[in-house]
Formats: sequence, structure tokens, C-alpha cells
Amino acid sequence: MAEPTDAEPSASAPASPRSGWRDLVRVWSSAADAGRKRRPTDLLLLLGAIIVLAGLTLVAPGPTNLDTALAAALDALPSAVDLLWGVGYTALTLWALIVLVLPLAFRRRRGLSGILLLSGLIAVAGSLAVGVLAGTSAQDSLSALFGVPDSPVYVPTRVAVATAILVTASPHLSRPLRYWGRILITLGVVSAVALSTAWPIGAIAGLVMGLGAAAVTHLIFGSPQGLLTADQIEIALGDLGIEADEALPIPDEVSGEALWSVTCDDGRSLLVKVYGRDARDSQAVSSVWTALVRRGEMPHLGHSREYRAEHEALALVLAQRAGASVLELVTVGRTQQGDVVLATQSPRTTLAEMSGDEITDEVLDSWWGSVGRLHAAGLAHGRIDSRHLVLAPDGTPALADFADAVLNADERDRELDAVRLLVATSVAAGPDRALDSAVRVIGVDGLVQLMPYLQPAALGRHTKQGLDQAEWSLTDLKKAAIERLGIEPPPLLQMNRVTVKSVALVLVIAIIAYTMIGLFSGVDFSSVVDALSTANFAILLGALLLSPFVQTSFAVSTLGSTLVKLTYVPVLMLQYAIQFIALCLPSTAARIALEVRFFQKFGVPAASAVGMGMIDSFSGFIVQIGLIIVILVSGLPGFTSSVLGSSDSTSSTSTDSGPSTIAIVIAIAVIGLIVTLVVPRLRRRLLGNVGRLKASIAEQRRNAGEALAVLRHPRKLGTMLVGNLGAQVIQAVILGVCLAAFGESAALSQLILINTAVSLFAGLMPVPGGMGVAEAGYTAGLQAIGIPAPIAVSTAIAFRLVTFYLPPLWGSVAMRWLRRRQFI
Repeated sequence: MAEPTDAEPSASAPASPRSGWRDLVRVWSSAADAGRKRRPTDLLLLLGAIIVLAGLTLVAPGPTNLDTALAAALDALPSAVDLLWGVGYTALTLWALIVLVLPLAFRRRRGLSGILLLSGLIAVAGSLAVGVLAGTSAQDSLSALFGVPDSPVYVPTRVAVATAILVTASPHLSRPLRYWGRILITLGVVSAVALSTAWPIGAIAGLVMGLGAAAVTHLIFGSPQGLLTADQIEIALGDLGIEADEALPIPDEVSGEALWSVTCDDGRSLLVKVYGRDARDSQAVSSVWTALVRRGEMPHLGHSREYRAEHEALALVLAQRAGASVLELVTVGRTQQGDVVLATQSPRTTLAEMSGDEITDEVLDSWWGSVGRLHAAGLAHGRIDSRHLVLAPDGTPALADFADAVLNADERDRELDAVRLLVATSVAAGPDRALDSAVRVIGVDGLVQLMPYLQPAALGRHTKQGLDQAEWSLTDLKKAAIERLGIEPPPLLQMNRVTVKSVALVLVIAIIAYTMIGLFSGVDFSSVVDALSTANFAILLGALLLSPFVQTSFAVSTLGSTLVKLTYVPVLMLQYAIQFIALCLPSTAARIALEVRFFQKFGVPAASAVGMGMIDSFSGFIVQIGLIIVILVSGLPGFTSSVLGSSDSTSSTSTDSGPSTIAIVIAIAVIGLIVTLVVPRLRRRLLGNVGRLKASIAEQRRNAGEALAVLRHPRKLGTMLVGNLGAQVIQAVILGVCLAAFGESAALSQLILINTAVSLFAGLMPVPGGMGVAEAGYTAGLQAIGIPAPIAVSTAIAFRLVTFYLPPLWGSVAMRWLRRRQFI
């Protein structure tokens, strides 16, 4: 019997001459010679695995109280379930072995077995190394690979190896086999605990080790994209009643979608979009990553392939009914193998392929007319660029690709469509002709409305690439439009810069603040130095690694504060940049100023942008007040002594006769006010700011309608509150980690109460980053829950170091990233 050369499975196609036995069952996700990509999601997975393993190893090998509780819960299950655990552990092992040797049956895939074996060896090496760090001998770890150890081990090597092999093979396998592997991994992890091979903490470490090993392997060798072959495309179209003669792939950068140019037996040319069942970019992690880094592309979680195709088909029909010129829909449906196909007419050409002579004024005006008819019907295209401005087969200018169409578009969606059309046609035909066409169709008033949106942040990636190759810049286009319209350019918010003077001011404030902490708290700084010397720096490193996650939650809150469609990654960079300028500006002011500049780059008027920033900050204020009230009235652990006095009964230095620790906060605020009133320059600036503040408030009140519209959307409100709540909880956890580094602990509710109260008060102080005020507040709060004064001061210093003084290092990188991409 001849040896199979491949196992690209295809949809079964009845009576198709191209369909052989290999097309009846799809084993592999891609052709054997399909290209491979190294994906950023694998790097994120590896970093996440390292962080989780580092955290687990701090308390390994167990058992912790949670380990004991979970193990007891499994033991309490009926004895009949014991058979399941043995079967599950064995099934995981057998399935990993099957997947390991399966490529050997296919001549062109044998190298995959070597890759899978390497992944398993990486998992073995990692398990041995982590186990030794946690106190498990290498011999015990190896015994967990080849049998059942005498006592629970950290890490269960067999779980790690099997997970590594199956996760590494996952992108190569079709979806049913991939899902079967995930089920067995889950069952195997639970079985390892039930069989006393590992405590839950060790079983989780084994799973994470396997994921990390697979990520390393994918970063070394890459992974396939899971795209269909030409034969599979022809068979899939046959399932939908279209006889295809030839299928050629079209290069495209949209994740989760594959474009094909298909010639039918009857001579028709079709543009076919395939949402592949096995396409890796349409899977959960890749979909989320795409949404984070590409503007306008939302994660497809909860949106099936059928939904996405049907949404585009519906948008096409509605656009055609509205009178817009679009490519005619031919068919849409699900094939027998689970792929979803949408076919339209194939365009004669696209704007990107047209020469200057082909781009006539009539063609430009026709595109503007089609977009206008879309908008009049309440629709927005969402993907306008030179690839989707096309000529239909009969030469009529048309619009293509309605995958991101908005069926109930608001004004901003429509303006963004128009701006993208203006820039795309300017790149192809020149700014003058593009502006002339815009004025002819939408008029002077319509063009004026586009000016605030004429920013790089409003454009898609493909259009930005075209701009980079043009002889003129977006600034030149904007100047030409403003000169033609005879209007003043819309101003952007002026931002304070970080200067040598501002840094010197920070240093002076820091010296004064920490000197005052020593004077008013009655703590001998030699005892603080002694306490700092006893810190567990591995735990402090863990606190530093947790610190960036605070901004991930603040970014969620910012997304909820506006109806503007933003991408998560730029918003996250914005939060890191706020940490950079917060060194030299009061934290609340820094956040609002930078957010306003950021929103303006998306065409939001300054007053509305200020309103959005204030709504974001106000939602944080509401969360802080709510947390304090809930903790104080619910009976959860809170302060155990008065915040206004010292609670340190163990300190050798009596503080009964001295001022309370909280006096530091009051003293710093009073001194700052006195200095401001005494120095003429500062006094004039303060009085001048009062007048400007009144005028600003009046202006904001008149223009706050757009910003306040977000309050009518429960989902947006929930996003803001959840984001701010998450940030407060993460900060409290980091405070607890810093406290643990000095051998002390506290209830989470106490840590949340301290952090929330201090954040609330320090944010109101006119001191950059609440410097000195925050440290004094954390010291007072920790003492109020019974933490000795030297450790309280040391913890406050460590916490501020990892959450305030060090983050500007990566905040400066984020600031450059935002400026380079013109987001600020």
C-alpha cells in the first residue's frame, strides 16, 4: 500500500472528481508545505508562564491550605470516580504518544515528530529545574514521568511533557483533534491531583510548564496558520453549489480571514472570503491579540464564523438597498467541514492597483456618493482604504469588504469613514484632486466637520503605510484643507514637558518628604535601614513584576469612559505614559492632561475630551469611596487602631509625646499652601489658574453633552467601574506582597482600605504623584493595622518604589511609542 504523502483533510464533496479518501477526514489544519509564523501571542504565553511559575514556586512545593482543601474535596467524591482518574491520567499519556508518532505516518510531516519531541524535552528540563528550586529532587521528578511517585511532587513531569507535546501540535491539527487534546489535558491535570501525584499547586505548575515549553518551541520553529488549500477551497465551494475551476490565494493581513480569487467553470470570477474552521488567527488568544493591537478589529469571542459572515452579507444587502454601489453577493454558507464561505463578484481592480489616468474625477465622486448613501441609511463601512475602493466587473466604482460595517452608525463612525476615504484618495490621486472631489460631493461644511478627525490615529494600518510612501504628509493635507476652507486649525491641548527643572523639583520634594516622615513618625531611620536589609528581594521582584498589571486595569476603565472606538494597546501605552509624567505633575492632573491629548488625536473636541478624562477619574473616585464604605460597614477586617495615632507598641522609640504619623500628610499640605502664598510667582500662578479654571468649567459644562452620553450605556459604566475596581485590588495585592517581603501579612480588605484611602487623599494633593503624602499615608495605614513602624515605613518605601518610582522607566518608552505613532 502506498504511503500517504499528506493528510490535508478537506470537506467531503459528493461526486467531486478531486475528492479522494484524504478529503473525507481532515487531520491537519494546513498543507504540509504551508508557511509558518512566529506569533507575539506565543511570546506573551511564555512571559505569562514564567511569571506564574515564579509566583507558584515561592510557596512550593506545598501543600498550602488551598491544596489541602482541594485534595480533600476530590477525596470526598464517590469511590466509583477513582476509575475516572486512572483512565484520565492514562488517556493523557496515550494521546500525547499518539500525537507524537502520528506525523511519522506522513512522509512530508515527519519533521514535526522531532519538533514535538524537542518540546517534551524542554518540558522535562524545565520541570527538573523548577522542582529542584522548590525542594523536589530530580529523581522524584523523573519518577513522576515514568510512574506514580511515592509522594506528591512539584512539578508532575508527565503532565508537563504531555501538555507540551499536545499544545505544540495544536496549531498543526484540525479542530476536533485539537479540542480532544485540551479535554484530556484538563482531565489529566485533575487526575494528577486525585492520584496524589502532585498537590494542586504542582499540577498547575505542570500545566503552565507545558504551555511555556510549547511557547518556546513555537517561537523557535513557528506555527502554521491553519489555512485551507486550493483543492479544499474548490470542494468547499462545491458544497455551496458553485463549481470552481481554479482558486488562487490573495495576500491579505486580516486575521482569521482568507481571501481567494476563484474562477468558476462558467467563466465567472469570484472574490471568496473563507472563515476557516482551523484558522489559528480566529481562535481565542489570537483574536484577542488582534483586537489589542489593530484599531477597529474587535475580538471575535462569542461571534461564530457564521455570525461574522452573515453580518457582512446583511451589510452588503442593506448597502445595496440604500443605493450604494457594492460588489454583488453571490453566496454565503457553511460547508460540510465547518468552514464558512462568503463569495461576491470579483472586482476588476482596486484603487491600490489603479494608475493615475484611471482615477478620474467621476470615479472619485462616485465613491464619495456611495459612502454618502451608506451614511444616509445609518450605515458605516468601517474598513475604507485603497483595497476596498474598487471597480466592479462592469467598471462601476464600488465598495468592497463590509466585514466591519456598523449597522447603526453614529456620527463618529460616519466621519471616520469620510476621513479614511479622503486620505485614501489623496494618496492615490493627490491631495488637491481628493479635496476638490470632497468639496463637490459633501460641500465645504461637510469637509469642515472632518478636520478634527484628520489625525493618524483615525486611520487604518494600510492607509498609514500608503501615507509613509507619499511625498506629502498628513500635516500637509490638513494644511491644504484648512487653507482651502479658510478656517483656523483645531487646537490641540498643550502639554507640560518633563524638564531638568521639574526633575530637580521632584528630588527636593522627595528629600523634604522623607525627612518629615522620619521627624513626625518618630521612627529611627537606622531601624528602617535594618528592616530594609531583611527584605526578601525575590518577593519584591515579584511585586515589581505585578506592577504593570495595574495599568492594564486602568486601561479598561479608560476604554469605558468614551464611545470612541479605541484599541486596547495604545490605551495601555497611554496609562504607562501617565506614570512617566506623574513624576512631575499631580497624578490626577497628569492623567486628565494626557488623556485629553490622546482623545483629541481621535478627533474628539478638547472640551469633550476633558469631560471624558474627568468621567474616567470620577468613576475611580466613586469606586474608592464605595470600597471604603463597604469595608467599614461590612465587618471585614479594617483598621485595628486609630489612624491618627501610632500603634507601634514594640518600637523602642516612644511616640506618645510626638505628633501622630498622619500629621505628616497635614504638614506637607500646609507647607505647600504656605509656600504657594508667600512666593509671589506661585501666588500669581495660583490666582490666575483660579480664573482659568472657572472659565474652563463653564466651557466644559456647555460642551459636556458628548462626554456624558457614555453614562447612558450600562456596559460602558460597568467597564469603567470594573477597570478602576481591578486597579485598586491589584494595587492592594502588590502592597500585600511588599509587606510579605518583610515577614508581615494583612487581610486583603485591610490592604484595600489602606491603598484606597491613601490613593484618594494623595490624588487630591497638589504634589507630583502625591510624593511624601502617599508614603506617609501608607505608613500610617500600616501602623493602624498593627504593623511595627520600621516595617511600615520600609513597606511604604518598597511599595512606592515598585508602583511609582520605577514604572516611569517603561513609562518613558510608552511615551516615545505614543509620540512616534502620533497618538499624542
